[in-house]
Amino acid sequence: MEVAQDTLTAPAAAETVNVSGSVALLEALIAEGTDTIFGYPGGAIMPIYDALFDYNDKLNHILVRHEQGGIHAGQGYARTSGKVGVVFATSGPGATNLVTGLADAQIDSTPLVCITGQVFAHLLGTDAFQETDVINITTPVTKWNYQITDATEIPEVIAKAFYIARSGRPGPVLIDITKNAQIQLFDFAGYKPCDHIRSYRPKPIVRPQYIQQAAELINSAQKPFILFGQGVILGGAEQEFKAFVEKSGIPAAWTVLGAGAIPSDHPLNVGMLGMHGNYGPNVLTNECDVLIAIGMRFDDRVTGRLDKYAKQAKVVHLDIDPAEIDKNVKSTVPVWGDCKETLPLLTKAIEKKEHIEWLAKFNDYTRQEVEAVIHNELNPTTPEMTMGEVIKQLNEITKGEAVIVTDVGQHQMVACRYAKFNNTRSNVTSGGLGTMGFALPAAIGAKFGAQDRTVVAIIGDGGFQMTCQELGTIMQSGIDVKIIILNNRFLGMVRQWQELFNQRRYSFVDIQSPDFVALAAAYRIPGKLVDDRADLTAALNEMLNTPGSFLLEIMVTKENNVFPMVPQGCSVSEIRLK
Repeated sequence: MEVAQDTLTAPAAAETVNVSGSVALLEALIAEGTDTIFGYPGGAIMPIYDALFDYNDKLNHILVRHEQGGIHAGQGYARTSGKVGVVFATSGPGATNLVTGLADAQIDSTPLVCITGQVFAHLLGTDAFQETDVINITTPVTKWNYQITDATEIPEVIAKAFYIARSGRPGPVLIDITKNAQIQLFDFAGYKPCDHIRSYRPKPIVRPQYIQQAAELINSAQKPFILFGQGVILGGAEQEFKAFVEKSGIPAAWTVLGAGAIPSDHPLNVGMLGMHGNYGPNVLTNECDVLIAIGMRFDDRVTGRLDKYAKQAKVVHLDIDPAEIDKNVKSTVPVWGDCKETLPLLTKAIEKKEHIEWLAKFNDYTRQEVEAVIHNELNPTTPEMTMGEVIKQLNEITKGEAVIVTDVGQHQMVACRYAKFNNTRSNVTSGGLGTMGFALPAAIGAKFGAQDRTVVAIIGDGGFQMTCQELGTIMQSGIDVKIIILNNRFLGMVRQWQELFNQRRYSFVDIQSPDFVALAAAYRIPGKLVDDRADLTAALNEMLNTPGSFLLEIMVTKENNVFPMVPQGCSVSEIRLK
């Protein structure tokens, strides 16, 4: 990439510049194309922040209100931009406050580079003020981590960090830099991006024999079924995937993180998989004869009981991470490799087909689901509003073009089920970890990553209170995020389980909330409360048309449940419509 001439990243051959480790770090970030950093200063990272004072024209630093908010913002940025999110935090509690976000990013394959400050190297292991062993703490929740104690290591380690974070199956990387390394001067010979690390193979070699075997299975199938996940999006393979689906004529269903890889209204997109997914995709998983999994990991929320999952089907599994193949579901044909490479090869090898009768079966299940669940959810006759009708109205106004950022709970499943995604990188949510409090900070990052798009955060009253301090980040940065709180006055998903499986023993799920509109006003963010269906459409339009951020609190029915539902411990074909 082109680097500004006044940076230090490209000195002439054999020329060096004497700089501090902090300056070398910032030059490395610029060379990697970083434009936005989410962070919070502190004692152990103060030299980096001092150097950052002179880089305001090159690096946009967003001051968050909590380090967890910072890393979720970095995730949102990465998910909408396709770039590596960058996060700064100090040592001790600053670093440990990143752990939840690191775990979230690890399981959802989100590329991050987190920089933490650390005490002076000579104090390591002495229980110095704000010292924690961040390397051992974060090893299980990072793709790679490393502690720098000498400034001369910074250029090479940062180059490796970005390469590891973005290559292969993406993930979070944490680099811990001791304070002495931040202030140490050394002869900086320029920054060289990394494109290879010995013993690290981000992409497995594609094996043509497996492509051929997979094609033969697909060509002979009478009831083939495609399951696709976020791997399609992470691989930038949306067009290759669409070509494969359309040539094969095979019905395709998505995981929560795979939403948007092909448009919601594509005729071969048959809906969402999993515990609260659509009726047909779940039931017919146990009727298909060939199951083609692309960039998904057979999570337990997708499979239900593994011993009753798709036992009749031959399985073709395409994945960039060999560890995912055969981990949960045994594959008949493993297709290792980046799906941007493997899908065109497979598309070329398969026959063009239509599966009219098989697709009609999905459509028949959709009709049953509409009659039993969807119609009442989207067009209720009850006095109180439902979450589904809010999403329906939002769809009609945004026409499926908005980025939807959801928290975790009932509202998340309703939004994923009913929101329309016409474009890729439009569904930002916490998938594998299920982190309440994710949405508000992630929406901030998502907007910085996609500034030309409307970003709508859909949050429950419980999750919002976990990270509501990030309203301060919105206030100070001036970012434009539309916030919808679907307030059912309960921790709704836990309450649903307690109703269905614990005899309505509602144990500590009745949550009281502040005046959210007044809270937003305290942060100079306009807002409105809607508790009457007649006011909903006008309020949504006001939210979307108001310049800058806006908070809309919508009171919804208290004890509405999300259906369909696969009860825990059941087969996907035992999905309940009520």
